[in-house]
Amino acid sequence: MNGNGRLSGKVAIVTGAATGIGKATAIRLAKEGAHVVVNYVTQPDKAQDVVATIEREGGHAVALQGDVSKENDVAALVDQTVRRLGRIDIMVNNAGVEKEMPFLETPLHEWDHVIAVDLTGPWLCSQHAARQMVKQGEGGRIVNISSVHEDLPMPTNAPYCAAKGGLRMLMRTICLELAPHKITVNNIAPGAIDTPLDKETKEDPKKHKELLSEIPLDRMGQPQEIAGLCAFLASDEAAYVTGSTYFMDGGMIRHAKSL
Repeated sequence: MNGNGRLSGKVAIVTGAATGIGKATAIRLAKEGAHVVVNYVTQPDKAQDVVATIEREGGHAVALQGDVSKENDVAALVDQTVRRLGRIDIMVNNAGVEKEMPFLETPLHEWDHVIAVDLTGPWLCSQHAARQMVKQGEGGRIVNISSVHEDLPMPTNAPYCAAKGGLRMLMRTICLELAPHKITVNNIAPGAIDTPLDKETKEDPKKHKELLSEIPLDRMGQPQEIAGLCAFLASDEAAYVTGSTYFMDGGMIRHAKSL
């Protein structure tokens, strides 16, 4: 890890960091010099594995449990971070869930769960982290891991699309309110990323081929690629960047099949 990296001395929370994009992001921010909180809900062993990976490479990280959809958990996550690491400079809202099913068959409790984690979670984490950043008086960074589906419809995934669409407008609105405090807010919108969530698709040749047909660059993205963009947005190099969504999707959002 680089003690003189572009995030040296910064403290970052990455939610849902036990696996996938969150794991890659936690490792990358630590490589850039940040002290990282690896947040998890139900996978303590995997979160500790991420911490161990970071520490083996000379970085500093701690694993903290917390359900982002519950305000008491979020408040405790922020309080424990400040108590153990002294401050918060970077909030990465990565934790997310989705449940695909036809709109006409989706029960209210599934809608409520997806909205709670994917939209209320970033609201709560951003609010509690931003309050601490304002108290510190030195600015800060909020980065939301959104989705191409903040803009691109996906039949059978209405709650997820609604949550990500809401996250886009949450980001655009609070970036204006937080700008006077030098806190920037941006979204990263991944397309198809090679994570455990997409294992079933990758192992089905027909589904995998159909997926690649929607991606002009003809491949899935890697979690490390998302993490790289997140590191930039969390750094001083992105101090003049706020209120934007950065699509990282191999061109999927711009792709239209021939008529």
